[in-house]
Amino acid sequence: MALIKLEHVSKSYDLGETRVDALKDITLEIEKQHFVSFVGPSGSGKTTLLNLIGCLDKPSAGMVYLNSIRVSDLATREAARFRGEHLGFIFQNFNLLPVLTVYENVEYPLIMVQDVASNERRERIMHYLEAVSMLDQKDKYPGQISGGQKQRVAVARALVTNPKLVLADEPTANLDHASAFKVISLMRQMQRDLKTTFVFSTHDPKIMKEAELVFTLEDGQITSKESISPPNSN
Repeated sequence: MALIKLEHVSKSYDLGETRVDALKDITLEIEKQHFVSFVGPSGSGKTTLLNLIGCLDKPSAGMVYLNSIRVSDLATREAARFRGEHLGFIFQNFNLLPVLTVYENVEYPLIMVQDVASNERRERIMHYLEAVSMLDQKDKYPGQISGGQKQRVAVARALVTNPKLVLADEPTANLDHASAFKVISLMRQMQRDLKTTFVFSTHDPKIMKEAELVFTLEDGQITSKESISPPNSN
């Protein structure tokens, strides 16, 4: 059974008197525990597609299912609860809270959404901060660290809840090669150990190389789907 299923999904926006068709009749399925990339030029609909799958927006037409639940029909509060319980997000602009430290930013979803006990919270936070090489920066605020460091914190925050699905918009865009490789390796480990599914919008060849399924988008439509043998990750 597919984890993600879209049936004839379209998304349009009205900009003044102009109608923008961001997505046009998208139908696709993604199985559990997959590494998937959406690729294509800017404006092709990649981020819009991630937002619909992540219950951050609703389609103008069609249906979106996650784990057989028709999430495109969820009310605002139900969608927020579903996101908090099942999904992790890595945004291109980080979305870190400036008044919280690095540690507190990673801790935030464990308190506000999942209500994880304090001992387990600390264990998870320290594990993921160490995994993204940010443990020594844990007491700093977002305004005191670089863009690449903010991206690593955003990755740790997305993974700390142990979600079954992680949606990532250009997750390695602000990382150097070594940091990007470490983050991708961490995601691969989660895929193996926790059966996490990762869906990326990306231009990064390193992520495309890791992907088992690549969808190419142009002008709001899927123009190709390529299945790739997964690399040996043992």
